[in-house]
Amino acid sequence: MLRTSSLMCLAALAVCALPQAAHAKKQHPDLTGIYDIATLTPLRRPEKYGDKLYLSDEEAKAIEEAEAREMEETSRASDPNRGAPPSGGDGSEGAAGNVGGYNSFWIDRGTRAASVEGKFRTSIIHSPANGRTPELTPNGRMRYAELYGRFRKNEGKAWWLPGPGPYDNPEDLTLSDRCLLGFSSTSGPPMLPALYNNLHQIVQTEDHVMILTEMIHDARIVRLNSEHLPSDVRKWLGDSIGWWEGDTLVVETTNFTDAPALGGASEHLKVTERFRRVDDTTLLYSFTVEDPTVWVEPWSGEYSWPETDDRMFEYACHEGNYAMTSMLRGARLLEEEAMAENGSAAGAGNE
Repeated sequence: MLRTSSLMCLAALAVCALPQAAHAKKQHPDLTGIYDIATLTPLRRPEKYGDKLYLSDEEAKAIEEAEAREMEETSRASDPNRGAPPSGGDGSEGAAGNVGGYNSFWIDRGTRAASVEGKFRTSIIHSPANGRTPELTPNGRMRYAELYGRFRKNEGKAWWLPGPGPYDNPEDLTLSDRCLLGFSSTSGPPMLPALYNNLHQIVQTEDHVMILTEMIHDARIVRLNSEHLPSDVRKWLGDSIGWWEGDTLVVETTNFTDAPALGGASEHLKVTERFRRVDDTTLLYSFTVEDPTVWVEPWSGEYSWPETDDRMFEYACHEGNYAMTSMLRGARLLEEEAMAENGSAAGAGNE
């Protein structure tokens, strides 16, 4: 009798525990999946839209059709064998030093405008109201001038002489040239779409969330319900911690180096991201960027992440890649040519 009563009690406890266990498993949505974040919607709103946040269905369709036509025309005009441009580096006007770019086959910037709650957006940024990044601080203007002042049209000349140049050392090259981070802040945070390699994979556990970016195969590790690392610990992708607010995963990232993936930002950057599942195959990704040393106010954006059946493959970029060494070697050759020309000019002036 005692044994029977004990078994009945255990059975009753088990039945009572089942709903609780099921509730625990459903406490937070599962964000695990592979998402294709490519979109025709730009980060910054074109000025022609002003403070207009939404596109009409007709405007969105026109953008998508224009993109389809452009890609079709580019595809027809491109070399199917992906050969070098016929005028590359032949000395003709505008072609000096031109070695070409990616064949259009590899461009994958999406086929649709981004929509949020069924409405097409004019830009990913929605705050400030004009859909553009805020005014820069004096320090921000200085950082941008320094960053973009290092890039000039390639005319086959060592324009940086006699002073130091942007190709003096490997460390002088951009993080994407060095294969440390993806360009256009694809790795984030915030994570933004680019011309290609727009897949992101999320793997979720009880204590961590991993976000793998196809571009440069960067992996972000988010520690849930944790504290930030000490302020003297700095990382390329920052230090990410996360927590749940209802059905939304909130991720806060700080502790960046002085050269985050987000162009112009500084080590004072803080990015707050939110991931919310809106249906079985779509996430809503939103973010807020704060860096008071660069922008006069925070700015925010959001766009949808649709799930995809496509697979992720390793991106073949790596530190010490031959393209980087070729850039450095090419700079030395241009410097030798410039010095030889200056020497000839000086000799002719002494005759």
